[in-house]
Amino acid sequence: MALKLLYLLSLLLLFSTAAHSQRQPILITNYYQKRCPRFEQIMQDTTTNKQITSPTTAAATLRLFFHDCFLGGCDASVLISSTPFNKAERDADINLSLPGDGFDVLVRAKTALELSCPGVVSCADILAFATRNLVLMMGGPYYSVKLGRKDSLISKASYVEGNLPRPTMPMNQIIQIFTSRGFSIQEIVALSGAHTIGFSHCKEFSSILYNYSRSAQSDPSYNPRFAQALRNACADYNKNPTLSVFNDVMSPNKFDNIYYQNLQKGLGILSSDHALNSDPRTKGYVELYAKNQNAFFVAFARAMEKLSMYGVKTGRRGEIRRRCDAFNN
Repeated sequence: MALKLLYLLSLLLLFSTAAHSQRQPILITNYYQKRCPRFEQIMQDTTTNKQITSPTTAAATLRLFFHDCFLGGCDASVLISSTPFNKAERDADINLSLPGDGFDVLVRAKTALELSCPGVVSCADILAFATRNLVLMMGGPYYSVKLGRKDSLISKASYVEGNLPRPTMPMNQIIQIFTSRGFSIQEIVALSGAHTIGFSHCKEFSSILYNYSRSAQSDPSYNPRFAQALRNACADYNKNPTLSVFNDVMSPNKFDNIYYQNLQKGLGILSSDHALNSDPRTKGYVELYAKNQNAFFVAFARAMEKLSMYGVKTGRRGEIRRRCDAFNN
C-alpha cells in the first residue's frame, strides 16, 4: 500500500512538473551558440553601426521593446505591418509615434542573420537583445538576455487601447497596468528611468503646458522658467505634430539617473513624470534613484530582465518569422 502511494505521488509530481514547464517557457542565454554561432557578433555590429549613424536608435528601440512586451508579451507582435485584412498593433493610435529607427535596426539585424543562419533567429529575440546592447552603448547597466522566444501569430490594433500606459493617465491607472502584469511599484519607477534617453512629442504633454487652468497657464509642477521654454519650443505643435523635446533635458544622450533629479527640480516633461515625484507611493523611489545611480542601475537591470521574460512564446505558440513585419503564412 505504501509503495502504491509512493508511486502515485511520484506520478503526480511528474505531471505537475511537466505542466509547470509548459507554463514557464525555458529560455537560455546561449540558445544560439550552436544554432547560429555568429548571432552575438552580428547583433553587436548591427546595433553599433546603426546607433553611430542614427543617435536616436537606442531610445527608439527601448520604446519599441516596451510597447511590444506590454501587449501580450515580448513576441515581436508590434513589428507586424497592417494588411487590407488586418489592422496591426503598430497602427494603433498610441503606436503611430514609434520612431522608425527602432524598426530599422531590427530589419538590418534580421537581414544579416537570415544570410548567416536562415530561419533560426526570432524577431522577438532580436528586439530583446538589440535593446540590451543599445542601453549598454548609452552608458546604461548590463543585464542578461535569455533567448529562445518565438514570434507571435497575431497582432491586432484593437487589443492595444487601455493595455499600454499613456503619459496622460492618472497614476492609479498606470500602476494598475503594471501590477496586473506582476510588476511592483519599485519596478514601475525603475522602468520609468528609461526616459533618461529619447524624446516626447509636444502633443503628448500639450494639455498640461497650455491653458492648464484659469489660474495657471501650465501645470504648477513645472519649474516656471522651464515651462516657458517648453511653450516656446512647442509653439507650433498644432501645425507640426513632429515637434518634440528631450525627455531628459540635462543629459539627453546618456543613460544615467539625472532624469530623477530633473523630476525633483520641476524639469520633468510628461504628466506621468510629475506624478512619479508627487505620488506618495512612488516618490520615495524617485528620491532614492536621484541620489544613488547604482541603486537605479541595479533595479533597472532586474526589471528589464523580468520584462524581457513577460509573456514569451515558445513551441507551437509562435514561429520564427522569415521577415519581421509579416507572418509566415
